[in-house]
Amino acid sequence: MEILAFGVQSDEKPLIEKAFEGHHEVRCLDVFLNEDTAPIAAGYEIISTSVNATLNNRVLQSLAAGGTQMIAQRSTGFNNIDLEVAERLGLTVARVSYYSPYSVAEFAWTLAMAVNRRIVRASNRTRDFDFRLDGLLGRDMRGRTVGVLGTGKIGEAFTRIAHGFGMNLLGWDVAENPDCAALGMKYVDKDQLFAEADLISLHVPLMPATEHIVDAAALRAMKDDVILINSSRGGLVDTKALVAELREGRFTGVGLDVYEAEAGLFFLDKSLEIVDDDTLARLVTFPNVLVTSHQAYYTVDAVGQIIDTTVRNVLDYRAGRRSENVLVPAEAPAPSAS
Repeated sequence: MEILAFGVQSDEKPLIEKAFEGHHEVRCLDVFLNEDTAPIAAGYEIISTSVNATLNNRVLQSLAAGGTQMIAQRSTGFNNIDLEVAERLGLTVARVSYYSPYSVAEFAWTLAMAVNRRIVRASNRTRDFDFRLDGLLGRDMRGRTVGVLGTGKIGEAFTRIAHGFGMNLLGWDVAENPDCAALGMKYVDKDQLFAEADLISLHVPLMPATEHIVDAAALRAMKDDVILINSSRGGLVDTKALVAELREGRFTGVGLDVYEAEAGLFFLDKSLEIVDDDTLARLVTFPNVLVTSHQAYYTVDAVGQIIDTTVRNVLDYRAGRRSENVLVPAEAPAPSAS
C-alpha cells in the first residue's frame, strides 16, 4: 500500500521515507491539503497531513469520495479537523498525542530572550558594522515574575527553565500540576497573572474556551513593559487587539511562533508575492515584535517522535488496533485486508 503525505518539509522527507521503510511505500508532497489539493488523494486509502492542512467539510467529503479511509495527522493539535464530519463519513482520524515538550519550551524561551536582549536588531546592525549599543538595553530574568498560562507537559518544561533563571512563578490552568507547584509555582486566576507577570508564555490548547484568551481586556491588564510569548496556537491571541496595544508603544517585546490566520502563509515562500493580510503586515513592522513560522516543534528529536508515532498510528489502523491517538471513530475499526 502507498500512503500519501501532504505538507512534507524537505527536512522531513528522508525521515518519513526511512520510518515507513519495510512497512508501506509513502509518497511525499510539499503542498498542503486544502480544497484545491484534496483531489490528489483520490485512490489513497491512507493520507497523512500537517498541522496547517484544511480538513473542513468540503475537504473531508472530497477525501471520502476518493476512497480515503484514514487520516494520520502529524501534530498534536487537531483544531483544523472537523471531527464531527469525519466521524459521519466513517473516516478514522489519528494524531500525535505526545512529542518532546522541550522542543517547544526551549523555543519559547529562545523567543523571550531574543526580544528581551534585542538579538535580531543587534545582528542586523553588526552585519552593517554598526556596533553601537543604543536601543539594545535588556533586563535580567532573575527575580522577575513569569506567568505560565497552561502547565501541562510543555508548560512544565517552560517552568523548569524559568525556575533555573531564578524567577518568581505564577501559573494558571484548569488543574494544578503538582510538579510545577513543587518548584514554587503559585496558581492564580488569569486576571492576576496578566496583571503581575513580567513575562507571559502561552501553553494552552486552542478550543472554544481558549480562543482569544488573550483578548483586548487581557492585553490592557498587562504591564506596559511585559514580554508576551505565544508558541502554542495563534488563535489564543486577538491579534488585532495586540496590534492596537503595540501602536500605543506598549510591551518590551512580543514573540510569536504562531498566528491566528497563518493557514496559507506559514511554511510557504511568500517573499515574491503581495501579502494582503494587513494585520500581519503591520505586526511584523514593530521593532519589538519577533514572528517566526511555527517552528517551535521543529527539532530532530520532536520531528522524529512525530513521524514514529504517525507510522504506529498507520500500523494500528491496518491491524484494527486502537490507541489514545485515535480521535475518531468512537469504536476501533475492523482490521483491513493486507
